[in-house]
Amino acid sequence: MTPAPLPLLDQLIRRRRRIPVTLTLVALNVGVFALMLLYGAGLWHSSSDVQFAWGANFGPATKDGEWWRLGSALFLHFGLFHLGMNMLSLWDGGRLVERMFGPARFIAIYLASGLAGNLLSLISQGDRAVSGGASGAIFGVYGALLSFLWQQRDTLDRREFTRLFWGASLFAAITIFLGFQIPGIDNGAHIGGFIAGLLAGAALAQPLGDSAKPLLGRYRTHTASAGQWLAGFTLVTALVLMIIGIPSPRYRWSEEVMARGEIREFIGEDKRIADRWTQLLGDAQSSGASFDELAGRIESEVADAYQQSFDELTGLRLSPEAPSAPTLESLRRYAERRLDASRALVDGLRAHDIERVREALEQASQPPPQVAPRSGKPN
Repeated sequence: MTPAPLPLLDQLIRRRRRIPVTLTLVALNVGVFALMLLYGAGLWHSSSDVQFAWGANFGPATKDGEWWRLGSALFLHFGLFHLGMNMLSLWDGGRLVERMFGPARFIAIYLASGLAGNLLSLISQGDRAVSGGASGAIFGVYGALLSFLWQQRDTLDRREFTRLFWGASLFAAITIFLGFQIPGIDNGAHIGGFIAGLLAGAALAQPLGDSAKPLLGRYRTHTASAGQWLAGFTLVTALVLMIIGIPSPRYRWSEEVMARGEIREFIGEDKRIADRWTQLLGDAQSSGASFDELAGRIESEVADAYQQSFDELTGLRLSPEAPSAPTLESLRRYAERRLDASRALVDGLRAHDIERVREALEQASQPPPQVAPRSGKPN
């Protein structure tokens, strides 16, 4: 009679007692969250601005050269509940999967899954969402768990296999289903990470009977099967295709940041010019300066300044899809009106045409558009 196999966890603990990578990953995620709290993040919810500043995945920025966000986003969480659920899931799956695959392979699975999830998120989010969290990589951990269990199903107790395999499958299916129902969940990262984990697990799994102990002075190795090579090739191909298939951003983040800086600068410069304009008119009345003298000073200190501001705003390259595009266009029209009014005032003064002077002053009295200066962060 064939003896019943040992419970899987006992076999895994015999293979590897410690799980340093899982513990390190949990500590890193908790540590980053604690640091974010110290620098203004909310305990229960953090705004997109905070997440972006710490390295969240955001299409226009990531695709504009900040590719490091694909990795940094894996360690950012939007609140304590988000962090807690992810870390419980990571601990629950990681303590098994790290023992199944070993630390090095576990790191490879975790990072490949997280990368795949964030790449698919870039493709599916449409440049509108700021995303972060370890869930894509964690789904990859569960995908690798399912691959390992399926490959080892003949060596496991049937009831234990059924409980673990279908339990993990149900967890993944329910979570992905809820991701389609609940707004704000980055299901692209979940699906991409899960599929990458399935493939990575299929490519890297070693039979339970393999050991890390030396045999005749050398380490025993497991020869990869054709199926494992195929899974690895499929994973690499999928990653390459996703990288190639990343759509161009609707706008470039570097241009948006430059536009916001120019907008802030124009708002400050406009106030300075307007104050100087008012001062010149007041000084002319009190000192009795001639029309020609006043025209010369307004031309050099007001009209030329508005010409320069208008040229700078007009010279900015910014996609119509960029958040600051409407504001920039509004300020261009305003700068043009101010420039036209100041030129008309100069011409009216030099022509000693009181009616033209009055019309120019009336045109100049129109208030500027209401613009709140933006920070260098996404909406």
